[in-house]
Amino acid sequence: MKSKTTSIIAAIALGAMVWCPVTAIAADAAAKPATAKQKKQSQTKGMTLAQETVQRISEAQLSLADRVLTGEAACEFNQTVSVLPVKGHPGHFHVGFKKAVYTMVPEETTTGAVRLEDKKAGVVWIQIPAKSMLMNHRIGQRMVDACMHSEQTAAVAAVEAAARSANAASAADAKN
Repeated sequence: MKSKTTSIIAAIALGAMVWCPVTAIAADAAAKPATAKQKKQSQTKGMTLAQETVQRISEAQLSLADRVLTGEAACEFNQTVSVLPVKGHPGHFHVGFKKAVYTMVPEETTTGAVRLEDKKAGVVWIQIPAKSMLMNHRIGQRMVDACMHSEQTAAVAAVEAAARSANAASAADAKN
């Protein structure tokens, strides 16, 4: 019984050795190196696809782009972040911090905050009425915080003034 089992295993192993080199030779013959013309065509197709992918953003993202505050934002520790629209690419923004520049597109949020994201770099720019911040989404860390465009500074000042006048009015009512 052992000799029959051994013979069957040996036959299977011999068959595998015979077929494997044949398939390897066939695979080598099919994988010819690309010519220079084929490489150039592949690069051209790749660049076209990349440009189309960059330009493809939804109508919702385009409408969110109208809410993005652009220009220089003054941040904590005397740092600045610049947010500038990319010419020729509606809905795309260059966000610059220190020596890095990120190309970002708006992403929808459930909170109503403006969120720009560079998915490749893992960096996010978030704008809320009171401040903005730049975050490294991959490690969950703020790169810079307490950034304010002039519009945000004006909004915060208006809220503080309204709060002061409301407090003064309630203090006057309490005295009467």
